[in-house]
Amino acid sequence: MAAASLELIEEFLAQKRIAVVGVSRNPTDFNRRLFQEFRQRGYDAVPVNPQAAEIDGQRCFARVQEIAPPVDGALLMTPPRITEQVVRDCAEAGIRRIWIYSAVGKGAVSQAAVDFCQASGLKAIVGLCPYMFFPNAAFFHRLHGFFLKLSGRYPMHTKNRT
Repeated sequence: MAAASLELIEEFLAQKRIAVVGVSRNPTDFNRRLFQEFRQRGYDAVPVNPQAAEIDGQRCFARVQEIAPPVDGALLMTPPRITEQVVRDCAEAGIRRIWIYSAVGKGAVSQAAVDFCQASGLKAIVGLCPYMFFPNAAFFHRLHGFFLKLSGRYPMHTKNRT
């Protein structure tokens, strides 16, 4: 899997209307808190979960194709077994920027989904957690980024690569 560049991450985070696919119905779930963090930071985060009618008082969509007006990007926090279908749904809906979430472990990452993104020309951030890239993130999120830097797996600006 290709590493994401900081330019691609910055481009994704510069979007203001994003789908959060797979957001949990459980208010204490980590991915629900990430959804809320996007909203608190001024994003128009649109929840997508086929098993929920609403999340935090906001209409929840079953699929990204149903979202109107459309979103600029999609953060996928889905089980890996359905991530490939979700990236196909994103392509069908015209969503070209996708973040396939992962923090510790596999997260939503599916090699078939990554392959589809590459073959379809979708801009995909594979793995990583958006928290690490938010300004003024909590200490433990910055610490996660620090350890990725130590291991050489933290994204870089492409103009700095040799």
